[in-house]
Amino acid sequence: MKSPLGRTLSRRGFLGGAGAAAVLLGTSAIPDPAGATPLQRGLPDNPFKLGVASGDPLPDSVVLWTRLAPDPLAADGSGGMPRRRVPVHWQVAEDEGFRRIVKRGTAVATPELNHSVHPEVWGLRPGRHYFYRFKVGTDISPVGRTKTAPAHGAHVSSVSLAVASCALWQQGFYTAYQRMAEDDLDLVLHVGDYIYENGVPANGGTRQTTVPDYLSPETVTLERYRLQYSLYKSDADLMAAHAAHPWAVTLDDHEVDNDWADDIPQNPADIPGFMDRRAAAFQAYYENLPLRASALPNGPDMQLYRRLAYGDLLDINVLDTRQYRDDQAAGGGLAAPNPDSLDPNRTMMGWEQERWLLDNFERSSVRWQVLANQAPMAETDMDDTAAVSVFMDPWDGYDANRRRVLDGARNRGVDNLVVLTGDRHRHHAGDIKADYRDPAAPVLASEFVCTSISAEGNGSDMDSYSQLSVRANPHIKFANYRRGYLRCTVTEDLWSTDFRVLPYVDRPGAPASTRATYVVENGRPGVQLASEGPIV
Repeated sequence: MKSPLGRTLSRRGFLGGAGAAAVLLGTSAIPDPAGATPLQRGLPDNPFKLGVASGDPLPDSVVLWTRLAPDPLAADGSGGMPRRRVPVHWQVAEDEGFRRIVKRGTAVATPELNHSVHPEVWGLRPGRHYFYRFKVGTDISPVGRTKTAPAHGAHVSSVSLAVASCALWQQGFYTAYQRMAEDDLDLVLHVGDYIYENGVPANGGTRQTTVPDYLSPETVTLERYRLQYSLYKSDADLMAAHAAHPWAVTLDDHEVDNDWADDIPQNPADIPGFMDRRAAAFQAYYENLPLRASALPNGPDMQLYRRLAYGDLLDINVLDTRQYRDDQAAGGGLAAPNPDSLDPNRTMMGWEQERWLLDNFERSSVRWQVLANQAPMAETDMDDTAAVSVFMDPWDGYDANRRRVLDGARNRGVDNLVVLTGDRHRHHAGDIKADYRDPAAPVLASEFVCTSISAEGNGSDMDSYSQLSVRANPHIKFANYRRGYLRCTVTEDLWSTDFRVLPYVDRPGAPASTRATYVVENGRPGVQLASEGPIV
């Protein structure tokens, strides 16, 4: 089988051997031919310890999610579930008390998918809130709330989004997720590093919570990835954010291996067997997130790039910049622009995905085009002299691919291109320009980079990196080194982004405040300061 770059890849087989039936059973698409045995008295303990979630809203549909795990950290990665199929009943209602149930069904949790289910609910009304829950035996899950997208082409006056990334469990509490849960949002975009592959210290790092010693090695196998998700998803604040809003997710590097590129891991010595590791990581990712069956992995391949439409207001193009990329230029890290980073034949997103994105630009007539994107697109020069030194892992290392996307948008009449990005563990607001050496060069797009949920600990208002990035890059208008997330409000005339920050994550319960608000005006690319909040 060929990858989108044309290389022949080894295969572990469909979902590592899970089979199509397990997937379809988990989506409620088919009845269980073997007849999963109902649980008369439930499981020995609450099976919903990882919460509930919903995602990828369409005007008439959402996908729901839960995973049965009465013992989430069971050493074998099973979640404490027996190796048997278990029927999971679900309900969708118009009210939180479930007096007006509009849809119901049964999905089957199978051991092949770690007892996760992903029922896709159809026949819903556009632009509406719904409540949902699951039942296994006598156990009933927490109630989640979701929202469908507006009708196709409908006039939409406003959409509210949050953007999150980089949640390293042992470096801080997930309070930012709880504050996100408290916001009034239409959708949460998670743009990468939902988990980290790093081993977890026995004392839980910053959290000072004892964890089993079998979590200390780096995550490589399917069982170990499953355990990593179990640990991360046991967090009450993360569960609250999932239960409060529908999510759209895409992965970056740490869901698999730091700085991986297609079939190449960070450490060349790990190339033998890496595609098996990637397949295991993709399967665990699918098992633990509210993804539709269209995203189910086929061995080390997974369809993640997709478009979510919000009426006539905005299209959200969810990107995948890891799975199809060429290896990083100049060995990765910081380097001057070089023949490899400028090579027109190199790609970060793959040729097929690039064509898909440009076709979306061509066909769409919405007001705002959005890229839900993993790594910064605007140039970030880390040398404040006349020399230029940029990171080779983000778009700076794939300049030709970046130019094709930006020129393609401009040539297709896209006036309002907004890029929403993670990865950097810092908030940034900046302009994406046609030429960073020419102050008079046109601004082609606007970029908002969200800081981390917890990676790098408490942080501060500014660190030396943030100061240098602003000093050496006049197009970067704002930087901040606290933890937090983005909150975006989009109308016909204005895109407004609040940079939400927390004063600490080394203990729970931090308040959130808005450090600054930057806006983009319709038809005028580039970010503008609207207001500044207090330094925390």
